[in-house]
Order: sequence, then structure tokens, then C-alpha cells
Amino acid sequence: MNIKAIEIQPVEEVTAAWKTVTYRLALESVKAPEFIDITKQVERFVEHSGVVAGMVVVFSRHTTAAIRINENEPLLLNDLEGYLERLAPRNGEYHHNDFTVRTVNMNDDECPNGHAHCQHLLLGTSETIPIIGGQIQLGRWQRIFMIELDHPRQREVLVQVMGA
Repeated sequence: MNIKAIEIQPVEEVTAAWKTVTYRLALESVKAPEFIDITKQVERFVEHSGVVAGMVVVFSRHTTAAIRINENEPLLLNDLEGYLERLAPRNGEYHHNDFTVRTVNMNDDECPNGHAHCQHLLLGTSETIPIIGGQIQLGRWQRIFMIELDHPRQREVLVQVMGA
């Protein structure tokens, strides 16, 4: 593989003190899987924070709801839903779903969701996006999604803005 080094020019120089601001975004999903575009909310949080150079971390507080960057195109989102179902089918066999033997992390309203945990493992919990000039640096088609993998419910996403 041939990699050409390029000179990197700083976009801006900041001498102000580093700060961190954390926001909580409450969401309610209506189906699973569901790709919920939270890009606008993240942009508002970054603007409100006053950070002009740094990064924003978008983090799901759930093991069955993921955070990913992708394109918000309806046919693609349908393809991604089908892909997740093929990788870890909702009606597959999962030891996690066998409530006759499972004894750890059980709740009164426990539901069979082994598929959602397996899908989450493939997708992940967070994304980190650079901030330059007070703007998140997403590509032309990139959007930030909270992805519901389990069933409709309330979810919480932490958005932590760090920089100067």
C-alpha cells in the first residue's frame, strides 16, 4: 500500500481554556429496529456549549441501543434493518433469552432480547466527532443515529462537548 504524507495546516488556533459540557437527550423509540436521526440536537448542543475547537462524544446509555454515523436515506435504512436481522435474527436462539436458566440481570419485565445485544455488539455505543469553527465536522451525507434494537421505550443519550 502506498501512502502519501501530506502537510497538515491548522484550521484555527485556540488559546482559551478547555471546557466540558454534558447534555442529556431523552428519546422515545416507536419500533425496533429504528434509526433515529439526532444530528440536529447534537448540533444545537455544540452551538450552545460555545466550544469552537474540540470534539463531541455521543454515547448511548443502553446495551440494546447503539450510536452510529451513516446516511439518512430511507432505502439504505431499510437495507440496514434487514442486514441487522440477518446477522442476529429476532427469533434466533439465544441463551440470554432462556429465562428457565438465566439468573443474572433479570427484571420483572424482562423480555427476550438476545438479538438486540448481539446487534449492539456489532454497532457500538458511541461516536466521536471533531468540532472545528464551532461546527461538527460530518461529511456531506453523514448523520448521527441512535438505533433502537430492542423494543419501543424511553432512551437516554449523553452528548459531551469538549474543547475550547
